[in-house]
Amino acid sequence: MLKQIEAGVLRIAYREQGDPGGWPAILLHGFPYDVHAYDAVAERLARDGARIITPWLRGFGPTRFLSLDTPRSGQQAALAADLLALMDALDIPRATLAGYDWGGRAACILAALWPERVAGLVTGDGYNIQNIAGAAHPQLPEREFRHWYQFYFHGERGAAGLAQHRAELCRLLWRLWSPDWRFDEATFHRSAAAFDNPDFVAVVLHSYRHRFGLVEGDPALQPIEHRLAAQPAIGVPSISLDGGSDGVARPGGSAEDAARFTGPFRHRNLPHVGHNIPQEAPAAFAEAVSEVRRMVGA
Repeated sequence: MLKQIEAGVLRIAYREQGDPGGWPAILLHGFPYDVHAYDAVAERLARDGARIITPWLRGFGPTRFLSLDTPRSGQQAALAADLLALMDALDIPRATLAGYDWGGRAACILAALWPERVAGLVTGDGYNIQNIAGAAHPQLPEREFRHWYQFYFHGERGAAGLAQHRAELCRLLWRLWSPDWRFDEATFHRSAAAFDNPDFVAVVLHSYRHRFGLVEGDPALQPIEHRLAAQPAIGVPSISLDGGSDGVARPGGSAEDAARFTGPFRHRNLPHVGHNIPQEAPAAFAEAVSEVRRMVGA
């Protein structure tokens, strides 16, 4: 069921499925995807007794800013603040969080900074909190070339390209990031409708510029960014999933991140799965969400 609620600086649109009295699970999509990434996952979790909340992130779908004066920030602290505000607005004191890409970042931040609000964490590609202070340091070329789109967004040519050709660009990213996923046009267009949000371009550009220290963040979010600069550990029960054919994630996956998870932790690699893990491997993703809440301390 599609619902909307005022939460923080947004009117967040979200889907609610499953048992209203069930254990809460919040599923968070990434860029350039939307809530449809979780269609099959939500069906499985509903059968496991969950109350599933799947929001459109800021800049996507029907989610809207409440004020024209609010900075259209895409920084990591904004995503986390939105998630915390949504949980407060829905009166959810504690939930199992699951996400990948932008959504995984929001989930990781809450797990690190507000662990009392997180029963368990499923994260695509491991520890997903940005190290902005170190972003200017070059990485090995094998990893750098995967981020060409981020460098493209740093300039005005890329900004114009995203504005004018958002569907074509996002379709290309889907293909490059998930080379073994044979999605059809209907599947893509169901999600691509979310990119017509009037703030999509501004939020995306700010996200990929802020993470490299090229633009200032929202001053209201600086306290969160200050805490994230310390690269805090994650102590809640966690499962990290890597897509074995992910075309944008780190070569070799995120197994090296295990030291950043100080609580119960499991890591899995999913062969022939790309970046959009929940939509490409819904059974494995849903199983991880159900499993993490049964881990010690969940």
